[in-house]
Amino acid sequence: MNSFVLSGLVEKRARLAGDIENTHEALRKMVLDLESLDATILQFDPDYRVETIKAKAFRPPKDWSNRGQMSRIILSVLRQAAEPLTTRDIALQLLVERALDKSDQRLLRLMTKRVGVALRIQRDNGAVRCDQGPGQYMLWEIDR
Repeated sequence: MNSFVLSGLVEKRARLAGDIENTHEALRKMVLDLESLDATILQFDPDYRVETIKAKAFRPPKDWSNRGQMSRIILSVLRQAAEPLTTRDIALQLLVERALDKSDQRLLRLMTKRVGVALRIQRDNGAVRCDQGPGQYMLWEIDR
């Protein structure tokens, strides 16, 4: 029994180490691209102080859920789930998938509402079904 656990942990570690290597390589490429861009800016204006340019953090567009991304992620989460999930559980997973701050309670409430709307649309389309869950939450699963 321990050998199965150990082999699973070793496999997980190998995948994580590979992800780290890929991330380092992607970061190295971005740094090179940034240096090239700085050099190009300086060709047009040699006196320009590129270090004064503020970095812009990635902010997802307010309407990204209208492009089908939310439904795709929700259905993917439900396909991978071993049991029915609450709207809140799906919203938490969606925040993780989108690399958003899952500790932000305001954002979590907003995403829970959006997930609920998307799930009701998918229910009306026959893709998912729901049952009453804990509290006011519904338990959702793929309609197989």
